[in-house]
Amino acid sequence: MTAPPVAATSWLRTTEKGGALGIRLLIAICGLLGRGFTRLLLVPIVFYFVILSPQARRASRDYLGRIGQPQGFRAVFAHCLRFAHVTLDRLFFALGKHRSFAITRTGKEHLAGLKQQRRGALLLGAHLGSFEAMRAMASDNSLPLNIIGYFKNARLINSVLEKLNPGLAARVINVERNVSFMLTLKERIDAGEMVALLGDRVGLGDRVVEVDLLGAPALLPAGPYWLAASLRCPVYLTFGLFHEPNRYDLYCEPFAERIELARGDRESAARVWAQRYAQRLEHYCRMAPDNWFNFYPVWKEAA
Repeated sequence: MTAPPVAATSWLRTTEKGGALGIRLLIAICGLLGRGFTRLLLVPIVFYFVILSPQARRASRDYLGRIGQPQGFRAVFAHCLRFAHVTLDRLFFALGKHRSFAITRTGKEHLAGLKQQRRGALLLGAHLGSFEAMRAMASDNSLPLNIIGYFKNARLINSVLEKLNPGLAARVINVERNVSFMLTLKERIDAGEMVALLGDRVGLGDRVVEVDLLGAPALLPAGPYWLAASLRCPVYLTFGLFHEPNRYDLYCEPFAERIELARGDRESAARVWAQRYAQRLEHYCRMAPDNWFNFYPVWKEAA
């Protein structure tokens, strides 16, 4: 395992575009005119974003080409517009207005079983589709769900979501490099709660592992597997795929009853788990190719 290239962690230094006033205006329009009309307003906003974001264009073209999709400007624009659609829906989920969405759930029995046994678990997802939909369903089923991540470069949207639903803030855990961070996670797991994080973007920890993703070497974080080994709890994969016009397909599947990294060769062990994750991520990406919203370098040659 090596330290990640600078390009691979560029998202940590990328600030939000736009302002709080724009987000509040979008929410007001949404409330007055509804989801359908607001989605139309996203078209010029996304066009502006694509024109002024060469890194996002490059990352989108790279991914779309590897998964066998068109790579022209129209395809990149459609990819970014899909991200905007899903981001808009986050507002509805935060407000608890998810009854208008058609939601399917595959593997919900796994989380139901954990709840019944009062066992905590680590949920490993990706920037694929909507994790907000997963969080809304967990809330509906009274399943305590804590989100781990880096949120300092996304303060605007997260502050707006917190104002819409103040309960969200209590379940967000920012990544820190100290003992109290690990103790907090351990307490949540021991209390029978779920702890969720995304495993497809370098940033959790300083190390990366090289895996095969869509037929080429890619760099993924090793941190989730070190974390899972420290917490000594079950690990499940969770993904929420969006399909037009309003359907979210939620998936949960067992990944490991427990992850153990042998002291003598933790690097190889972490790479094995990361490769298993990459294979499942690829599987779900192929189910909804326009749903992977990781607009940063992932493949080794790009990073």
